[in-house]
Amino acid sequence: MELDFIKMEGLGNDFIILDDRDGKIEQYKNYPALAKRLCSRHFGIGADGIILILDSLDHDIKFRIYNSDGSQAQMCGNGIRCFAKYLYENKIIPQKKIRVDTKAGTVIPEVITDDKDQVRSVRVDMGEPVLFCRDIPFESQNETAIEERMMVGDKEYRITAVSMGNPHAVIFVDDVEKVDIKRIGRSIEIHERFPEKTNVEFIEVVNSGELKMKVWERGAGITLACGTGACASLVAASLTGRAQESAIVHLDGGDLDIHWDKDTNHIFKTGPATLVFDGRIRI
Repeated sequence: MELDFIKMEGLGNDFIILDDRDGKIEQYKNYPALAKRLCSRHFGIGADGIILILDSLDHDIKFRIYNSDGSQAQMCGNGIRCFAKYLYENKIIPQKKIRVDTKAGTVIPEVITDDKDQVRSVRVDMGEPVLFCRDIPFESQNETAIEERMMVGDKEYRITAVSMGNPHAVIFVDDVEKVDIKRIGRSIEIHERFPEKTNVEFIEVVNSGELKMKVWERGAGITLACGTGACASLVAASLTGRAQESAIVHLDGGDLDIHWDKDTNHIFKTGPATLVFDGRIRI
């Protein structure tokens, strides 16, 4: 079978987008196996994950994402921007604001266009942050975990647990460049207190309006950016008095503008999405 695909990236977080509204791809090969095959940077196209365009009965469209290790993620902030840009510019969805069915619930991206009707950036209503430990899930005797002590091996870390439809462990550090992201991130991802594993964000506070972030993503490892992680980090910084309700989050792949609207309790994320190339691959 030959597959037409689109390779896109959001701040260096890269994805293979596949249109399977007719279901033919899934009939031929299951999505987890396909993700591992296509995302291999040596034997496939290479990406952090695959994104499926699927039909939805009660939304404009359905979004499903599988990580490079074949695991399914509930949502992806950078991926949803790429998804929205592709749908609009290829006239699959004509309107600028889209109701998307994700495993994390309804997500509403809105494309921002230039004078040639090309997508310049995408603003995404990421919904409400989840702070109750039982819903993240994070095992704790407390209702919420704000800088809660957690032992990882023989070292203690202070974890702020947040879900943006997927779990996050936010850790504030003095200098992100000095953190062993791979070793610590991997250990926290699979920690027994996160029964569904977790993404891990290491945050250096530049000032009340700027955060510097490095991320270890659940199922993908070190990536250049994580949109849901940037949202979770702004929430954690605001809750601990380190930031206000809006901040620019500097990631290795670029910057995201994050705003927590306290009136609606919704998080809004604005950033770019870029086409890398398209092609066809035999599987």
